[in-house]
Amino acid sequence: MKVLISDNLSPAGAKILQDAGLEVDIKTGLAPEELKAIIGEYDGLVIRSATKVTAEIIAAADKLRVVGRAGIGLDNVDIPTASQKGIVVMNAPDGNATTAAEHAIAMMMSLSRNIPQATASMKAGKWEKKSFMGRELTGKTLGVFGIGRIGAIAASRGQGLRMKTIAYDPHMPKELVEKLGVELVDLMELARRSDYITVHVPLTKETNKVLSTEFFKNMKKDAMFIDCARGGVCDEDALYQALVDGEIAGAALDVFAKEPTTLENCPLLGLKNFICTPHLGASTTEAQENVALAIAQQVADYLLKGTVTNAVNVPSVSDDVLAQVGPYITLGEMLGSLHMQIARGGVQEVNIEYCGELAELNTSPVTVAFLKGLFTPILQDAVNYVNAPVIAKERGIRVVESKTDRSDDFTNVLTIKVVTSEGENTLVGTVFGKKEPRLVRLNTFRLEALPAGPMLLVYNKDIPGVIGALGTTLGKGGMNISRMTVGREEASNQNVILLNTDRLISNDLLAEVQGLEHIDAAQVLDLTPKF
Repeated sequence: MKVLISDNLSPAGAKILQDAGLEVDIKTGLAPEELKAIIGEYDGLVIRSATKVTAEIIAAADKLRVVGRAGIGLDNVDIPTASQKGIVVMNAPDGNATTAAEHAIAMMMSLSRNIPQATASMKAGKWEKKSFMGRELTGKTLGVFGIGRIGAIAASRGQGLRMKTIAYDPHMPKELVEKLGVELVDLMELARRSDYITVHVPLTKETNKVLSTEFFKNMKKDAMFIDCARGGVCDEDALYQALVDGEIAGAALDVFAKEPTTLENCPLLGLKNFICTPHLGASTTEAQENVALAIAQQVADYLLKGTVTNAVNVPSVSDDVLAQVGPYITLGEMLGSLHMQIARGGVQEVNIEYCGELAELNTSPVTVAFLKGLFTPILQDAVNYVNAPVIAKERGIRVVESKTDRSDDFTNVLTIKVVTSEGENTLVGTVFGKKEPRLVRLNTFRLEALPAGPMLLVYNKDIPGVIGALGTTLGKGGMNISRMTVGREEASNQNVILLNTDRLISNDLLAEVQGLEHIDAAQVLDLTPKF
């Protein structure tokens, strides 16, 4: 069998593939048409971020069985198309956590001591010692936005520098964060108290431009901001204005909304109190070797043994089990994503009950799929079918499974209750026919909704005219409704409406909906499959 390595990869990765008995070709820098012309020869493809595995490439990949990404991000792979063709997509999510955290600390030190500016000055033939007065880190407060695996490492490095550490992360239990010696605070308190703020979250609907004008205005005038996580989490226009107006003292970015980044598309690069690097967070010899070794071993194991590791689009189960519970794996992942998007507070406990004939089957893959769906809205590509249970354990989430052969309304029912620090939600789902997932209960509301794609969740008073007004508002906004389901709660005289839409509803249109008479609440959901 043949494997193509199409991006720069540590030689150690190629050696693992060759030692396993696979034929390896290394062809980097291929143009899309060049890759398309040869991809049909290969069983496996190993990439980093440069190669774009598009639908067109996949269509030409007649023999391809696996795509392995040496790293976390999979924005350059068309995962739904790969899944439709039966191609397993794997990544290596754990290889660069330390490197990314260390880069944030390096940027913090460089900001504090004006190292890039002083270097440029000396190389220009100057000796401006008095112009680059710095400051110590000892005793300062480091604020960590996102205290997951990388954020926790950054916090520990800050503690090693004798810094006080605080963090904001609505999805992490307070007790777990405090065990790290880190105080959990709300977002604006993080802004007000921190001398330095470092970002360690993926780019999601929730985090997109979440750090903007209000956040920067709440920071100390002498505070500094560092983002080595993902471009787009920070509103670059708001950051530019904060630096120009003296709202904060300095900033350092390794990641940008638009990359490659130049002065033409990012005016931040023209500011003296701003330093930057070209997305170097994972660029160390050790990290690149770690991800190369990991992905090479995963690809070899899959091609030669059928072993699936760190796959983002297929669970590690046999064909027999997949045939029995496959539709419930899909349902479980959908319910997980829905749960996280409607939840408030950090998840503490998950209770999964399998009812009916489903209770007699191997349901462990369904539980794993639910956990993957639960974490995907907040972690994106960093979660997969293998590490989802590990992430749950690391976050102190208790997962309880139970089974019963009783099922009152349907042949098989999946009931999942998620308890958070601020309440709980219960979702009940089933599969119609052989493979049509349905949400049949949302807390106390009974309904039959398709939990897929862009959606709008509305709570409203059960009064004539509300649904008509909602439809009219969405229609005027150019939004097509492909499906609508209404659930009613007799005791409270309240309805819940779930609408499937042709695309995500904009913030402006959502605000219009929320302002309608008799609408109690409305929320945009995105249950578009990532596989």
